[in-house]
Amino acid sequence: MGKRAAFITIGQAPRPDIVDEMRPFWPGELEVEEFGALDGLSRDAIDGLAPTAPKADDARLVSRLTDCSEVTLRAEAVHERVHAIVERCDRSDYDFLVLLCTGKFDTLRSKHLLLKAQPIVDHGVAAFRAASSKLGVLVPLAEQMASVDAITSHASPYDGDRFYEAARELADSDLIVMHCMGYTEAMRGKMAELTGKPVLLARRMVAAAVAQLL
Repeated sequence: MGKRAAFITIGQAPRPDIVDEMRPFWPGELEVEEFGALDGLSRDAIDGLAPTAPKADDARLVSRLTDCSEVTLRAEAVHERVHAIVERCDRSDYDFLVLLCTGKFDTLRSKHLLLKAQPIVDHGVAAFRAASSKLGVLVPLAEQMASVDAITSHASPYDGDRFYEAARELADSDLIVMHCMGYTEAMRGKMAELTGKPVLLARRMVAAAVAQLL
């Protein structure tokens, strides 16, 4: 009998663009139910979760809606809604939960086994970093670059207008990490082609962690 998991996105569910690329890494059956922090909200309500005036501690996250449009959100507002989803999931019978966001959710807890993308990716990167003196990290937003101790660049996974520029900025790295669940296998391949460097993809790393539970 296959296992059952809840996958949580900070945007709107479902996210076949992520989950369908993760499935080939899984050795067994997995029933996935998807939940989004923005599910059921009107566009006006979603716009109300966007950052306002820039502040030093104004952490931001980026995600996608079901119409494929990109949204930038206040991390604090997203955290509240993700916590509410986890509380609902805790009242159901899942084998584990998966948070499909590489942003930090340090206070998020569940009665179920909870896989968070951020520590999975960051701990994996730490292992590779021991062998790399010049780590490159790609994040979606320019505002997120300051929190990264590495060669950094930014390019949205949903709006590809800076992708080639980002590849040029990361070309001197020994190893590149695409640090957002929105980046795709095709983007990973293109980044590797443009830079000639090995590239780690967040969704592939999380998929590998899920595979260990099946």
